Amino acid sequence: MKAKRERAWQLYQVLLATYPDADCELNYADAFQLLIATVLSAQSTDKGVNLVTPPLFAHYPTAAALAVADPEIVEQIIKATGFFRQKTRSIIGIAQLLAAHYQGQVPHTVAELVKLPGVGRKTANVVLGHAFGVPGITSDTHVLRLSMRLGLTRETDPLKVETDLNALFPEAEWTKVSDVLIWHGRRCCFARRAACEVCVVAELCPSFESGRD
Repeated sequence: MKAKRERAWQLYQVLLATYPDADCELNYADAFQLLIATVLSAQSTDKGVNLVTPPLFAHYPTAAALAVADPEIVEQIIKATGFFRQKTRSIIGIAQLLAAHYQGQVPHTVAELVKLPGVGRKTANVVLGHAFGVPGITSDTHVLRLSMRLGLTRETDPLKVETDLNALFPEAEWTKVSDVLIWHGRRCCFARRAACEVCVVAELCPSFESGRD
């Protein structure tokens, strides 16, 4: 395990030096906006979400405002993100619970966040890590893919991957580890074909030697 941690740390340091500005790529002004934007990002791109959130938050700047929104209007605003009817139900439901039970504020724990409609551990850790500075691994599609390719885990279940990565890195780094993996996944280690020939961690990657997965 010690050797695995050392290699993981080496990988992380190279990726951190490559992407020193790695951060959440959703645009938001506060924890509420980040929570809603992250829910909208499911099966969508951050760029796509960033196009619909300005008009959404212009109409509904607070949980109280979104809680009483007309679903048909919300659907039209967020339609481009896909699955817009389900997402509309989720974000209005989130706003209603926040307004009713949390004075319109976003709770600060995973346990409370995952009780909200459409919110899982991935979304909870994004919000906690970036809005509140509470470290957490974000097991999104990029983190899952890269963790396997880089030999950081053999698991495919998001919670098990999160657990494995938690064991490899200091807690203070968990959010940043997620960010650099996501950035590398979006810019180099693509799902269909990884750009191994230009990858900064190719020499440390077991998938590179085996001819990519």
